[in-house]
Amino acid sequence: MFFTIVLSIQVLVNLYITIRGYQALEAFPKVRPWFIAFMVIATFAYFLGRTLEKSMYNALTVSLHWLGAFWFAVMLYATLQLLLIDLARLVDLAVPFIRKMAGNNYPLFKFRTGLVVAAITFVVVLAGHINAWHPKTVHVQLNIPKDAGPADSLRIVAVSDIHLGTIIGPRKTAKLVQTVNALNPDIILLAGDVLDEDVGPVIRQNLGDSLTKLKAPLGIFACTGNHEYIGGGEPSIQYLMQHGIKVLRDSAVLINDAFYLIGREDRSAKGRLRKERKSIVQLLKDIDTSKPVILLDHQPYHLDEVANTGVDLQISGHTHHGQLWPFGYITNRIYEVSRGYKQKGTTHFYVSTGFGTWGPPVRTGNRPEVVVFSLKFNATH
Repeated sequence: MFFTIVLSIQVLVNLYITIRGYQALEAFPKVRPWFIAFMVIATFAYFLGRTLEKSMYNALTVSLHWLGAFWFAVMLYATLQLLLIDLARLVDLAVPFIRKMAGNNYPLFKFRTGLVVAAITFVVVLAGHINAWHPKTVHVQLNIPKDAGPADSLRIVAVSDIHLGTIIGPRKTAKLVQTVNALNPDIILLAGDVLDEDVGPVIRQNLGDSLTKLKAPLGIFACTGNHEYIGGGEPSIQYLMQHGIKVLRDSAVLINDAFYLIGREDRSAKGRLRKERKSIVQLLKDIDTSKPVILLDHQPYHLDEVANTGVDLQISGHTHHGQLWPFGYITNRIYEVSRGYKQKGTTHFYVSTGFGTWGPPVRTGNRPEVVVFSLKFNATH
């Protein structure tokens, strides 16, 4: 159903762009067939690339994947501009001004308008792509008024939504490892969606080799995200564990007799595992909440269920804060916290915008990030 809805929207939006582009090429009729051919390829490139790379992985499938991924961003910003132009055309019916601007050569005016739309779209998408390659480091300092035994502080480096795969390949993965290790973490936490979807491209590019280079004395831990389950669940999770990442699935671990770390199964696991994930009450049942408790939960829903339960810090991701403007306005309506920090009662929440991208390798609504949490224990507010 989801695939059908997405493909239907994809086809309809590209049909709209194709019609408007065809009209804009009135002055150059010989170009029209080439334009239509390109639009057909661009419309289905992403789905073809993702489908074909399950059985083969070569220059063709990778090229289709990249073209289709970029095309999602092109669709968005071209469509927004075309809608504004159509709004102007409606106003022109009541107050004629477009024909006056066009002068005696209306077909050429339409072509030049199309070039402006294409140029603006290119600049926005290119800027968003450059932005997606330059993550920022966010520092969050928190006081946790609990006894952590031998520890009086903890330095966490947390990353969510890496989306390793065809788009987030060797170069971006190496950059992640270099960035995280340079921050000298005590522990590294990955808040879900480490892999994009199918684990095949990850294996073929040997991205796990980079993951094994992540270094932290207390270890590297992750929770599952919805994309681990989109990619089949167990194969993705086993791949991560084989490459040095301890995946906590509705389970907790006491680290250094100082603090507890809990990793929740992602909400989407229900469809794959045919069972409900554990509640917060169940997860905390055998935990001494007089010690600090850190929770990884990929999707930041129902924060009230976690607040004041003994959990001191929840780290989430998933939202990308919309990734592409203006979708951040939508995620702000869906989630109590779409990005950043919030405290509810005695519990601190942080929702990361993520490190990688899903779909287009473009970020126009925010920057990718790596988050450094500096926790102080036995502290008072």
